[in-house]
Amino acid sequence: MGMGNPLLDISAEVGQDMLDKYEVQLDSAILAEDKHQPIYKDLVDNYNPKYIAGGATQNSIRVAQWMLSSAGVSDATAFMGCVGKDDFGETLATCAKGDGVLSHYMQDESTPTGVCAVLVKGGERSLVTKLDAANNFKPSHLETPKAKEIIEAAKFYYIAGFFLTVSVESLKAVAEHAAAENKTFCLNLSAPFIIDFFGDQVAEAMPYADYLFCNESEAAAYAKKHELGDDLKEVALKVAALPKKNTSRPR
Repeated sequence: MGMGNPLLDISAEVGQDMLDKYEVQLDSAILAEDKHQPIYKDLVDNYNPKYIAGGATQNSIRVAQWMLSSAGVSDATAFMGCVGKDDFGETLATCAKGDGVLSHYMQDESTPTGVCAVLVKGGERSLVTKLDAANNFKPSHLETPKAKEIIEAAKFYYIAGFFLTVSVESLKAVAEHAAAENKTFCLNLSAPFIIDFFGDQVAEAMPYADYLFCNESEAAAYAKKHELGDDLKEVALKVAALPKKNTSRPR
């Protein structure tokens, strides 16, 4: 089971001029500021973008189901997040279903479905996210009968750090269940800005992580913030040794 920020990806191959125009660094993931607001229309009007049911966690769950399906295992994954009550939200649900993922979205009738500009250049990509409805997930959704059923049935839980900007309370509710039932909880640090600007939220989530994912830049950002040194192998060992809620297994 995954829980995160469902987004409609607007993906296109771009040149350095597009990155410079919106002051976007290659291989970065950021939340849209005022200067980035025109980027979505720019991509639609001036490029030939692909539309993909995305969001970091939903993508991971879709790939997990693809891998399981290739091994003959169907209907083994589920995803929760918040979308708008609009065409983009319906597109996301249709795509998730087509990929074999059970989606149980919370619907926000007053806010549009979130989008993400995916700028692809030379095999690298930069993400500029406008969360909109994805930012409005509430713990109350976890109390719905279907959500309870999904949480109870799951054996593995995966949540990206991006969700820490939305609802730490929801993450902890799922993580507490995982710890209590000795199930596997996975956390991804997702981006350096999560570590830099949402450090308290990361600290709340970290004790629940049985598996922690990050890339080199995220590991370096975490190490710098917590003064863990420059050797990323040593940083990994130090993070693995941090306190855990579920002491029956190592991180």
